[in-house]
Amino acid sequence: MKAKSIKVDYLARVEGEGGLYIKVKDRQVVGFKLRIFEPPRFFEAFLRGRSFREAPDITARICGICPVAYQMSAVHAMENAFDVKVDGPLRALRRLLYCGEWIESHALHIYMLHAPDFLGYADAIQMARDHGDVVQQGLSLKKAGNELVALVGGREIHPINVRVGGFYKVPGKRELAPMAEKLKRARDVALETVRWTAKLRFPEFERDYLFVAMRHPDEYPFNEGHLVSNHGLDIAARDYEKHFAEEHVEHSHALHSVLRGAGPYFVGPMARYSLNFDRLSPLAQEAARQAGLGPVCRNPFQSIIVRSVETLYACDEALRIIDEYEMPESPAVEVQPRAGSGFGWSEAPRGTLYHRYRLDDQGVILDAKIVPPTSQNQKVIEQDLREFVPERLDLPADKLRWQCEQAIRNYDPCISCSTHFLKLEIDRE
Repeated sequence: MKAKSIKVDYLARVEGEGGLYIKVKDRQVVGFKLRIFEPPRFFEAFLRGRSFREAPDITARICGICPVAYQMSAVHAMENAFDVKVDGPLRALRRLLYCGEWIESHALHIYMLHAPDFLGYADAIQMARDHGDVVQQGLSLKKAGNELVALVGGREIHPINVRVGGFYKVPGKRELAPMAEKLKRARDVALETVRWTAKLRFPEFERDYLFVAMRHPDEYPFNEGHLVSNHGLDIAARDYEKHFAEEHVEHSHALHSVLRGAGPYFVGPMARYSLNFDRLSPLAQEAARQAGLGPVCRNPFQSIIVRSVETLYACDEALRIIDEYEMPESPAVEVQPRAGSGFGWSEAPRGTLYHRYRLDDQGVILDAKIVPPTSQNQKVIEQDLREFVPERLDLPADKLRWQCEQAIRNYDPCISCSTHFLKLEIDRE
């Protein structure tokens, strides 16, 4: 086989920087490295010596796309350490804030980052020349999510209204009413998004994934529940590190996560959907069925449909919360720090996000551990490409490169979150 190399210095339409190296010999992939070369940012070290009250705002800076998930995983862990329970309208407002983040993040990925792959464009700007109505649809959906985050969280990016125990300020029912009208329009757009993504052409590629996601007895998971898998896992947050381990790999600044005794696993929308289809709203379930999805999805390229279904659910759930909302007596419950450890997680748009803190009796952080979804998916992404590339080696180099990039963008990776893509090189012998 003639030696050939394909190199892309930076993968476009993902957050962060990384590279991919593939070595092929006798039509077999014999070397494979997903390189994350963006420097570590040391947020876990920055948290040491800081008050528990600062954790939500510090961790929000890890990601500008999904800051709410970082804030909420932090507050859940702190409340776990201090034995604090937040329920009623305050808990509902937290779910409402999550809805806003899911809407804006999923809309960004679906329309601006992933759709160009399916329609044959290098980016959303080029796509807009021929599909301006589609891009405008995506922007309108993202705007609704941003406005919801701003209303509950204080501002669109890196919200400032979140605190351990609740919020600094809570909206009244009259303040939420105008948002409900916007969300009704957004729900219509989200439903159309499911129908539109279902018409895209998808490669035939399915794998028997080990799915891992949160599951709640009554709700599609955002912020509470056990962590479960399709292989029988069912654990509370405090048991996470008994079952999962992070490994250093030479070619990456991101740690690789594995489920002890089982290996790589898959987190994110496809895992959530496949483990929680019965928790979706009736509207979202019906839209998924009409889009051709069953209760389980194993084709990662169809994750764009799954994200659309989750966006529709988030709009539906936000409207339910607003309709049932009653203003709480206080914006937060009392929090009394004490020495101990706290464990928390939430479902970021890209997957499960785990936080663990150890604190002294004044609530000063002594140690912190954060495991973002992208680092958990690193090994699965590599496995996908090991299976995906061999059958496509006869493709022209630029087309093969494009499809490899698309396979990675299936995961909507946030490289900056994972550092503690795509420079692509294919070496053929």
